[in-house]
Amino acid sequence: MDCQILVGAVDKVAAKKELDATLRKFLSSIIKNLLYIIVILAALDVAGIQTTSFVAILGAAGLAVGLSLQSTLSNFVSGIMLIIFRPIKVGDVINGAGVTGTVEKIGIFSTEMIDPDNKVIIVPNSKLFSDNITNYSTRSTRRVDMVFGISYSDDIDKAKSVVYKVLSDDARILETPVPQIVVGELADSSVNIFVRPWVSSSDYWGVYFDLNEKIKKGFDSNGITIPFPQRDVNLFNEK
Repeated sequence: MDCQILVGAVDKVAAKKELDATLRKFLSSIIKNLLYIIVILAALDVAGIQTTSFVAILGAAGLAVGLSLQSTLSNFVSGIMLIIFRPIKVGDVINGAGVTGTVEKIGIFSTEMIDPDNKVIIVPNSKLFSDNITNYSTRSTRRVDMVFGISYSDDIDKAKSVVYKVLSDDARILETPVPQIVVGELADSSVNIFVRPWVSSSDYWGVYFDLNEKIKKGFDSNGITIPFPQRDVNLFNEK
């Protein structure tokens, strides 16, 4: 009965600390089993049975199990770290351990993600926690980075005004921070204009795809060309 009271008290403290429900359940189970072992060893000691050998056996068994389950324990510890420090949460769109997707479930040993074409990806927690994690959902806004190349013979100011008009007509583009429309580089075959508007994170891909189409159509209707790499080949007639 005392064991149950202690386990319940620990669970209440963990709940007040807002620990994840899965972690609370696991910690309660660990504490309960440890208390049972302590009670059994104490009872054997009271009965006059030497418990030193039992402790040694348990220690050796624990070491053997730990070595054989090293990768599993690594996943377990990483899962606890993910739950405690919360770099990600269910519903976040992230890139981690070489995959991109929406977090569906964070378990003790692995994290379940759904990729953009609805495949389920199970990622071991040790790989996820030890790798860089890019969380696309943490911030409410994102910057859309785009590059549009125009011909060296085209009017730069005219091209920038076309881009500005497209951005102004899209209500999803945020007024602050002010969108950037600048000449980013003079490339081999084109003058590259960097276009960097800010949008709500939920609008990112819709804006990205729409701007590609609308700016291309705007350039076409205003006689602005988007060049492609060209190579001059000179032929010599050797006699």
